[in-house]
Amino acid sequence: MSTPPTPAAAPDRLEIAGLKVEVEGKQILCGIDLALPPGEVHALMGPNGSGKSTLANTIMGHPKYQVTGGSIDWRGESLLGLTPDQRARQGIFLSLQYPTAIPGVSLVNFLRAALRGLGREMPAREFLGTVKQELRTLKMDQAFLSRYINDNFSGGEKKRMEILQLAVLQPKLAILDETDSGLDVDALRTVAEGVNRVRSEDMGVLIITHYQRILDYVTPDRVHVMAAGRVIESGGAELVARIEREGYDSMLRAAGLETEPAEEEAVAAGAPGA
Repeated sequence: MSTPPTPAAAPDRLEIAGLKVEVEGKQILCGIDLALPPGEVHALMGPNGSGKSTLANTIMGHPKYQVTGGSIDWRGESLLGLTPDQRARQGIFLSLQYPTAIPGVSLVNFLRAALRGLGREMPAREFLGTVKQELRTLKMDQAFLSRYINDNFSGGEKKRMEILQLAVLQPKLAILDETDSGLDVDALRTVAEGVNRVRSEDMGVLIITHYQRILDYVTPDRVHVMAAGRVIESGGAELVARIEREGYDSMLRAAGLETEPAEEEAVAAGAPGA
């Protein structure tokens, strides 16, 4: 009797279908459908309060965000029910919109612990060489090696630190939540170059942004526009130019949205940057 073939491993693909999410009893996401294959960069744009950050936090498993319908599948299996650390071990990375300071935890210890948690610990010399090279590339002082994570960092330093983590950890799915916010032109270019350097055919990247600025440097394969807790339009990179030229008004009208109810709900629920 012949041995049946071993099933091929599911690709590193994110599939979101009909996703509904509440925060403190307020519905923020109203049925999100989105697919992100490996090797592609997708941009998620939309007005304030449309639900973009809520989606990012939900994918990562933040306990504040309660899934009330739909699914989030990664590599062909549901993420629902997994804790954030379990999702991170599955190769999912979230660059935070508002990175948190961790006094007492140095950059070196943080990154070594993160790699150890992923089962990818490096020899000490190789690890330090990798981190130092990334610091140089991101135009950060080597003194950051011993500084505490995000403690008394400027806004730009915090965003560079997120890209440093991305470069060292090499996830399979990178969600960048407004990594470009608050950056001057030089810092924005440095961060964007870091994203371009790290992206590969094995990594899916979801860039959440209000503006086209970072997309001038990181060209997306697909662009999705969110409003009122759902995706109202998707297209290629040319959609960025249309948004820059016309804004969101025509898309909102076409979707039957004259106001932004999701923004009001996000504010009421205390979900900043939703």
